[in-house]
This record gives sequence, structure tokens and C-alpha cells, in this order.
Amino acid sequence: MKLIKKEELKTLSLINKNGSELQILNFGAAVLSFKIKDKSGKKINVVVSPWAEDFITSTYREHNKCFGASVGRYAGRIAKGEFKLDKTTYKLFEKNDVHLHGGEYGFQYKIWEIEEETTAPNPSVKLSYLSKDGEESYPGNLQVGVTYTLTEDDELLIEYSGKTDKKTVINLTNHTYFNLNGGGSISDHFLKIEAEKILEVDENLLPTGNLTKLKKHPKNFGQSKLIGNRNLDDTFVLRSEKDEVDARLFAPLTGIKMEVKTNQKAMVAYAPESLPQDFNYHTEIAEHYPSLCLEAQNFPDAPNFRNFPEAVLKPGDEYYNRISYKFSVSGH
Repeated sequence: MKLIKKEELKTLSLINKNGSELQILNFGAAVLSFKIKDKSGKKINVVVSPWAEDFITSTYREHNKCFGASVGRYAGRIAKGEFKLDKTTYKLFEKNDVHLHGGEYGFQYKIWEIEEETTAPNPSVKLSYLSKDGEESYPGNLQVGVTYTLTEDDELLIEYSGKTDKKTVINLTNHTYFNLNGGGSISDHFLKIEAEKILEVDENLLPTGNLTKLKKHPKNFGQSKLIGNRNLDDTFVLRSEKDEVDARLFAPLTGIKMEVKTNQKAMVAYAPESLPQDFNYHTEIAEHYPSLCLEAQNFPDAPNFRNFPEAVLKPGDEYYNRISYKFSVSGH
């Protein structure tokens, strides 16, 4: 992969009438920061991310944390780095028997083209990337796009699209790390996820194919629950009601609430115990549990399980993933 120069990095700012400001980086089509007012009226950054220059370092590659990035061609894990389409087996890059987040150089490591920018009301930016046939050993020329919109009522809307000229597999998602305190830890946040089942996984976090009922599961967030010091890296099977809120995150300290809606079948909740200390972050992060990702997507390893939702994209069809993060404040 060719080295990307600092001059190639471009940061795009979207600002709405409330003064909320969303920053998008063309590298990885990533969410770099999102500043909104808390219950005291102070503007804070609710996104945990390094500075733009860190994204193109070898250290960033080594850690593979995908900060704010648009992840693909297939987000999540694929077992043994292979899948079969029709009668052809495609062998992908794998490490320890796992293909993760699109391979060695997934979409999160690409410079995306800036296609279109609009200003307020509801400012937006559209970026695109052409993944050529055979890139990371995936079949088909896949044209993907993402549109970020910041609405006037503080909704961050992310829309992914994809078209291919050959049958392929696809699963795009956004990998933004949130902290509604604007720093520190997310242990004091309350989380609710509208799901009745969770994917059972093995020691490599690969799905076994079984869906476990959440009723008595320790990771049942059916009712709003304090996250605490709880490791999360789990795929929740969302209920199918349309236009319902699929997940809620609330920080009592700032009064900021985030509601997530999607058209996808699953929500991956990822709360790492720690993040690398060798980056310069936009915010002051805690040593333990500094952030939470809520990634709307298809099931990991779906191409290898018949009982999982379809992950195949055919020529003439269009892939579409809609994720809405709606922010509001209570406790004035």
C-alpha cells in the first residue's frame, strides 16, 4: 500500500444552527469529532479520536482501531478468512484464522473522494470509494458511497450505499467511539439496546451460528443499564420494528442522550477496556473504558451461515445502510 502524505488529508466541517460541529476526515471517510452543547451550555466533543495526522502513521495501522472510520468491504469477522460464492471459494487475508474489518488494508485505510458538500440547513458531505475487483481478494468492482448529514436538530445521519459489477459480499459500518462526557470514562453511561438475542461466539469472537436469548444474559440491555466496567464486544440481534429507536446511550454528568436508529439487522456494542496511549487524542481519555462504539451492521461471518441474514450483493442491486445518531440534552 502506498504511503499517504499529510497534504492528502482533508477535514470537512459541518455546522448547524445550534453551533454543533461535525468534522469528517477523507481518510477512511471517518468521523473525526462532533461538538455539541451539554446541559450547562458548554460545548464538548463526544467523539474519541486521535488527530488527523495520526491516521496515516504506522502506529495507527498496528493498532487497527478504525477510529470513526467507514469499515469494509466486510466489517466484523470472517472465519478462516474465506467464504464461498456459488462454486468459488474466496481466500482473504487472515490473522490467527480471522479476517477482520475488510482485510489488511480495508476501506478505513483509503482516501475517499469528496463528491459533494452542502451547507446549512442540514449540511452534508458525500464521499465515495471504488474498491476494484480483487482488492483484498474480494470479487467485483464495488463502488461505495457515504453521506454524512448534520440535521438542524442535532442528528448525525450516516448513509452507506454500494453497487457492484460482479456478485460479492458486503457489510459496511461506522466505527465511531463515543463518550458523552467529552472525556474520561463511559462507565457512568447508561445503555439500552432493543434486542432479544445475542450472537454466541467462540474464543476468537467468531459466531458459532447460535443465537442466545438475552432474557437472563448478563449483557441484557433491554432495560437501561449502567455500563460500569464491563467489557463489550458483542453482536445484538435487533428487533424488527421499523423507525423505532434501536439503542440509547445516556450520560447523567452532561445530560447528553444519544438515540440510534438503523435499517440493519444487528448492533455491535464495543467498549474496549482501554485505548492505545501513544496517540494524541482530541479529548482527555480515561485509562479504563474510555469509549463505546455502537456499530449498525449485518452479522459477522454472515456469508458462512445460512441462518444469518443475506450478505451478498448482486449486479443491478444496491446496498444501503442507514444509521442515525440523534443527540439531545436533558437536566437543564
